[in-house]
Amino acid sequence: MAEYKFHKGEGHRKRLREKFLESGLNGFHDYEVIELLLTLVTPRKDCKDAAKAALKKFKTIQGVFEASPSDLCEIKDIGPTNQFGIRLIKAVAERYLEKKVIKKDPISNSKALFDYLYASIGDKGRECFKAVFVDAKNRAISTKTLFEGTLTATSVYPREVVQAAMSYKAAAVIFAHNHPSGDPTPSAEDISITRQLVFACRIMGITVHEHIIIGDNQYYSFADHGYIERMNRDYERKKSEMTPPADNWRT
Repeated sequence: MAEYKFHKGEGHRKRLREKFLESGLNGFHDYEVIELLLTLVTPRKDCKDAAKAALKKFKTIQGVFEASPSDLCEIKDIGPTNQFGIRLIKAVAERYLEKKVIKKDPISNSKALFDYLYASIGDKGRECFKAVFVDAKNRAISTKTLFEGTLTATSVYPREVVQAAMSYKAAAVIFAHNHPSGDPTPSAEDISITRQLVFACRIMGITVHEHIIIGDNQYYSFADHGYIERMNRDYERKKSEMTPPADNWRT
């Protein structure tokens, strides 16, 4: 019978798992979290050095979770297979947080909404535009990423947004997008896009509750800063200006 050879760190791997089962992630260094995830599909091989290298390259544990598969593969001893745990944990966390929002009032559960949006798009390296569709009872029906890339007036199409909302039979919608710079302050383009969307949705009888810009663990609320209310007033004023006086309809 061949003699079994222990690999470097095998005892350490076992201790990490026992430590987690006993007290969760309390006391874990970030690299140990990454190491633990790598061990899920890395048999008989030490993962500590790879975990430390990943953390060094991507700066934070969030950066590691958001790294692309090809970028992860640039780390020695991280390949297409053993990065499974890293990619899985991000997807599971996002699904979990989304389920805490669906069928709930997203406005009343603002923390749960922010937690979900931050996990979903907060750490993206490029701008992502997301919608939370809401029914007539103010419960979230579904969420969907509608656009990705630099957001401009020519890259966010109100027609597609309205079509998506109507496909879910949404009575209202909450918009959100991220600023990869970390600063959630809206640009002039952000304000222009929001105005177009408020007007387009109002035409179809859909209410825009909010537009949130996600930054580095912070956010900017268009509703809290009065933009949504002002845009709705502007819509009502323009609508009244375009409506002919009643006398014009008399024969």
